[in-house]
Amino acid sequence: MKIGILGVGYIGKTLSQKLGAAGHDVKVANSRGPETIDAEVLATGARAASAAEAVKDVDVVILSIPLSRLPEVAALITTVPADTVVIDTSNYYPARDSTIESIEAGQVESLWAAEQLRRPIVKAWNAIGSGSLAGKGTPVRTAGRIAIPVAADDDRERAVGMALVEDTGFDGFDAGRLAESWRQQPGAPAYCTDLTSEEMPAALAAAESARLPKRRDLAVAAFTERVGDGKTNPDSEFGVRVSRALFM
Repeated sequence: MKIGILGVGYIGKTLSQKLGAAGHDVKVANSRGPETIDAEVLATGARAASAAEAVKDVDVVILSIPLSRLPEVAALITTVPADTVVIDTSNYYPARDSTIESIEAGQVESLWAAEQLRRPIVKAWNAIGSGSLAGKGTPVRTAGRIAIPVAADDDRERAVGMALVEDTGFDGFDAGRLAESWRQQPGAPAYCTDLTSEEMPAALAAAESARLPKRRDLAVAAFTERVGDGKTNPDSEFGVRVSRALFM
């Protein structure tokens, strides 16, 4: 597929590498210009581009930027044809994103994102830690393969998201519609706990929406104490242990 990725942080960088290695035609952009994109991001065939170039003539656009910055790219996304699949990987973290009142009041993060972008979206790769995404992918039918939930209101778009998740080394798990995607938000049992497809249904079903923010913030505090700041990600094993202890 022809894929444009906006963002080369922890998740965007890995997606560029994995999807390029899987044979997809990948263009990647950041907010500072194509000349600033590290060669490592392009090591498996992805090409650096401007943001406008990255979303032009593609089958899929992947947004791997902080949730609070989605309104900044809304005008650009309106130029993308209606049949192009738009996948969002972001999560709401108030310490980083500042307070978003509607989400604080209970709006599902994915529905807020779709409102800002003014189009349907797919939610994928938000519920796996960057270390696990980079290092724990395995071939199809490998025992214990980690699953990643994928939510969307359109069945075709959800299927595309699931197929691309498979290409990054994980089972794409059908998590239903966006209204239910709060079950894969930070603080939920399915979030960054590295579960298999067999374990995922019970984890999604066990989520309690009222408890997610407190659990999310407890995890942030634990990670910050471990690494010394709120921006550096912990190693994947520590992250999974903390997430399982707090979220499940």
